[in-house]
Amino acid sequence: MPTCNPKRRFMHFALCLIPARIMRSITITYKYLSVIFFLTSFLIGCSQETKKDNNYSFGWETSSPEAEGINKLVIDSVHSEIQNGDYGLIDHFLLIRNGKIVADYHYSQDYEMISKNYDTTRHQYNYDHPDWHPYYEYSDLHSLQSVTKTITSILLGIAIDEGFVTHLDSAIIPFFSDYDLDLSDDRKKSITLRNLLTMQSGILWDESSSYADNSENNCTIMELSDDWIQYVLNRPMDTIPGTRFVYNSGVSVLIGKIMRITTGKKIDKWAEEKLFEPLGITEYYWKKTPKGEVDTEGGLYLKPQDLAKIGYMTQQKGKWENQQIVSEDWINKSIQPAVKLNDRIGYGYQWWIVHDKGEILAYNMQGYGGQIVSIFPIEDVVLVFNGWNIHGEATKRANRIFVERILPTIH
Repeated sequence: MPTCNPKRRFMHFALCLIPARIMRSITITYKYLSVIFFLTSFLIGCSQETKKDNNYSFGWETSSPEAEGINKLVIDSVHSEIQNGDYGLIDHFLLIRNGKIVADYHYSQDYEMISKNYDTTRHQYNYDHPDWHPYYEYSDLHSLQSVTKTITSILLGIAIDEGFVTHLDSAIIPFFSDYDLDLSDDRKKSITLRNLLTMQSGILWDESSSYADNSENNCTIMELSDDWIQYVLNRPMDTIPGTRFVYNSGVSVLIGKIMRITTGKKIDKWAEEKLFEPLGITEYYWKKTPKGEVDTEGGLYLKPQDLAKIGYMTQQKGKWENQQIVSEDWINKSIQPAVKLNDRIGYGYQWWIVHDKGEILAYNMQGYGGQIVSIFPIEDVVLVFNGWNIHGEATKRANRIFVERILPTIH
C-alpha cells in the first residue's frame, strides 16, 4: 500500500471521471478537457422512490460501512441526497469495499411520465423512448451505453487468451474483404486493432453535436443507418492511425465484427459462454443492428449487481471465485494509459484511466446518461452507478461522490 495520502492525490482530479457517452461526443484536446472536468455532469433529474435492495446473490458477503472502514453517516447522507434529487436521475448506487457490499440502493423513477416531455418515437436508438431507455421493456435490465465498449474489450481479451486473435498490430482491413472498400487512401490500409482499441483509428469522425442531431453526429447517423459496418468503413481518413485520439463509437462496432469473424460466434453468444455464465449472469439484453450485428458500442443491458460482478472481476485481475475468466496480462495492459490525454487522464483498451506518476489510481467504464463502474485499486473499492441523465444538469455531480465524500472517511 503506498504511503501517500490518497485523498490529497485524488482531489487534484476529482472531476476526471468523465462519462464515456458524453466524452465520445468530443474530440479530446487539452482545451476541452480543462472545461469538461469542471462542467461535465452525468446524473441529472429527480428521484421519486427508493428501496434498499437486499437481493445480493453475488457469492460475496455483505458488510456494514464501518466494518469496512467507511463512515456510515456519509453513506446515509449520500443516499438521502440521491433520494432528494440532488444528484439527478440515479437508478442505482452500489458500493463494494474489500470484496464486500456495503451499500446497494435502488431508486425508482417514472420514466414513462418523464419521457412525455420529449419525442417518444418508438425506436431502439431514441434515447427518450421508455420502452428502450433506460431499462429494457421496464425490466431490471439497465442500459449500459458505452460501458458496453469496455465489456467488449474484456471479451476480446478472452479471445486473445484462447488464440483466436493473435496480434493487436495486424491491419484490420483484411477482415472486411466482403465489404465495398475504397482503399485509395493508404492510411486506411494501416489501421490496426490496437488503433481501434485506443481510439486512434485516424478515421474522420465527429460526435460533438447532440445525439438528437441526425445530420451532423456520426454516431447518430451510424445508429440510424442500415449497415453500420459499411458506414464506418466508408468514412474518409483524417490522420495517420495511431497519432491522434478521437472518440469514435464506430471503431467499437468494428471490434465486435472482428470478434465475430475470428471466434465464429456473435459476441453476445461469446459473452454468454465466456463471461456471463462463469460470473452467474443469467439475464441480459443486447441490441442488434439492422444487419444483425451485435451493438458493441452501446447496446448491452445488465442488472447493476451483475455489472458490479464484472467490475469486481477486473479488480481481481480477471479472476472470479478462483476461476481466471480473462488473463491478468490482458487486464494489466488494458488499464495502462496507452493514450495520455493530460498528465492525469489516459485511455487504455476502451478504459478511462486516472493515473499519477505511473501509478493507476482508478480505472473506469463509463457510459451516456450516468453509467459508471469505477475501480479504485488502492482503496479496494468498486463503485457502480446507473442513471439516465440526458437532459439538463443536477445540483450536485455524482462523479464527485467517492473522491469528495467517501474517500476522506476511509481508514
